[in-house]
Amino acid sequence: MDNRGRIRDGKERNLATALTELKRISTNMGLPNSIAKDGAMMYRKAVDMKLIRGRSIEGVVAASLYMACRMNHNPRTLDDIGKHSRTGRKEIGRTYRFLAKELEVNVPLSSPQDYIPRFCSSLGLPFNVQKEALEIINGIGDMAMVSRGPTGIAGAAIYLSAKRHSNERTQSDVAKVAGVTEVTIRNRYKELCESLNYDYSNPKVVLKQEE
Repeated sequence: MDNRGRIRDGKERNLATALTELKRISTNMGLPNSIAKDGAMMYRKAVDMKLIRGRSIEGVVAASLYMACRMNHNPRTLDDIGKHSRTGRKEIGRTYRFLAKELEVNVPLSSPQDYIPRFCSSLGLPFNVQKEALEIINGIGDMAMVSRGPTGIAGAAIYLSAKRHSNERTQSDVAKVAGVTEVTIRNRYKELCESLNYDYSNPKVVLKQEE
């Protein structure tokens, strides 16, 4: 009975610590209560299935929140979560993949469109830039860049739209918000221009198509 009591007390202390950390991260990130609750539910399932052995509480909490964000179609990048967690993006990503597999959770794929409103807000861009960035992504078709990361495509579409509306942001600024490299923004931008037949040096110009 003593042993069972110690196990129960240890589990409850673990949960209390984890839920405090989860609340801290979700509050700092401005996440809605529904996402925080789903993250807590994921963490409890991981505890019940003994999936946290050999893993840090912080890493499992961060991975649970990352999963909850994606499940609620309010995705955050690993860098977003990592900034507010006491662990890094590599551990969060690794733990997330492990949990998704072991918990058999069907996490929906995030799309570039999911990120555009938040990225535009972080960059202080007006609604017309956001609107055209969404139109740009819709214009390239669902399968055009299926192998590309959604955050890089979203960042490039915003960078292109901002240039077309004379609300330019640097590739560095966009890359920082999107959590990717400047090279990624530059490469995706070139690909978007080619796909939409825009002049790379001046995307306000539509190039004539060869007959």
